[in-house]
Amino acid sequence: MSIDRRTEMTEEETAAFLGRQETGVLALAREDAPYAIPISYGFDADAREFYMRLVSTPDSEKREFLASEPQARLVVYDEVDDVYRSVIAIGPLEEIDPGELSVEEIQQYGEAQRPLFEIWPEQKGNLDIELYRLRPDSLSGRLIEIDRDF
Repeated sequence: MSIDRRTEMTEEETAAFLGRQETGVLALAREDAPYAIPISYGFDADAREFYMRLVSTPDSEKREFLASEPQARLVVYDEVDDVYRSVIAIGPLEEIDPGELSVEEIQQYGEAQRPLFEIWPEQKGNLDIELYRLRPDSLSGRLIEIDRDF
């Protein structure tokens, strides 16, 4: 197995890829402690922004990291046949007050799928559901083709 081709995706290819996907891994860091979770997201290609609903319990580790206003890294990836694609977005994660959302932003949250990975032992009334936006300072995509016959 060898890497046959490795290329950076264009802005258009990156936006198209992010529009087709709906899940990724959100990584947060606080001092020397990392935290990563699978999430669902919506993506606004024109504004180059990600929208997500994050659900947690009041005393969860996720809540502690989110409260520290961490820098965020979102990794979205897939593999189809022998082609791997990945996008990495890096930037500040900001909590959004639902009362301040525009109609366009509300539509983006509507496109963010319900969290697919989270099953909660708590009753719904004990969960915090908060809206976040990631406006990446850096957004890069990569495509890698593998030659398995090598």
